[in-house]
Amino acid sequence: MGFTGLARWQNAPTTGLEIINENIIRNHHGQYRGRWQLTIRTYRSTFSTIPAFRIHSERSLCALTMNENVFVLIDDPSAPTRADFLHHVASQTALHNQAHLQAQAEAQQQPPPLSSENPDPNPPPTAPIPPPPPPEIPAPTHYRSTFMTVRPPNALEQLLQQLRARWISVRQTTRGGDTTGAGAGAGGQRGGGAVAGQQLMIDGYVFAIGSDWLVRAGNVILAGGAVKGMLLEAEYLPLPTLHSATADGTSELISNLLTSILPNIRDSKVVAVTVSDSQWEECLWDREEEEAMRERALQQSEGKPVENAGEDDDVYAFGDEMGKEGEVKKGDWVGVDRDGRSAFLIMGALRSEGIL
Repeated sequence: MGFTGLARWQNAPTTGLEIINENIIRNHHGQYRGRWQLTIRTYRSTFSTIPAFRIHSERSLCALTMNENVFVLIDDPSAPTRADFLHHVASQTALHNQAHLQAQAEAQQQPPPLSSENPDPNPPPTAPIPPPPPPEIPAPTHYRSTFMTVRPPNALEQLLQQLRARWISVRQTTRGGDTTGAGAGAGGQRGGGAVAGQQLMIDGYVFAIGSDWLVRAGNVILAGGAVKGMLLEAEYLPLPTLHSATADGTSELISNLLTSILPNIRDSKVVAVTVSDSQWEECLWDREEEEAMRERALQQSEGKPVENAGEDDDVYAFGDEMGKEGEVKKGDWVGVDRDGRSAFLIMGALRSEGIL
């Protein structure tokens, strides 16, 4: 698995998939590899139904099923993003240090009182005192976006039912306070938590172009059967990651391939779907890993021996053998991480259009 690029053909005709199929096979000598089928379900929380529980806005949950994995994206508009929280901590630390320096400068401007122990009216300047540590700002319980992987399929619905969680499918309606969506449970006065039917489906084909490319093309099919454009995904197999000089992270290599695959139809609305590395790193954020790094930094500052988690125990591996160029790093587009980043892009594209 390799680096992936995604494009959205918003106003594709009903024959768009056949046009793409013919173009890939005839002009690119592509080969059919199989079906591309994804299902997406969306839920919303019902925390506002809890008596005496105040909430600014409900949370949304999108679950995309791809093969044997379900990628879940939870969005809480009332929670800060990790980038905003880190910016707030940095600004508060800067203000704290600035106030300390200002107070120290004012203290140095005031001459010390003359006494028998200090007869010199012009003593040499004292060394600046380092600022005390700033007050610790507690981290939020969670950030705005939470991205996780669940397996096997339908495990999420079973978990919501067993926990009687306050989540309902957005397709379900509420009648007289009785929520009957998936995982409603305690969210309503009654309700057995029936599993909701699929809300949206992506159905298409997978093609191989040579030995370096995989191309996926599929129609976006709504719950009622209406087709809402297409999604096209190109995967460059030789590289697990591809750093781009552009701010949005688009790759000219993949963009050129997708452009050559798309037909030249007048008034076509095609947009590239991208995510910056900072946004993706926020989705990969791990609280336990961050706490472990903070603990190691504290041990290092106190002069204690630092134990590196995940250190290679192989006595025959040393030096530069521990960090080879082919080593898989966190965030590389391989395995489940590639599928997860693809799912994140797809859900983000459809949410931006209001389809989810």
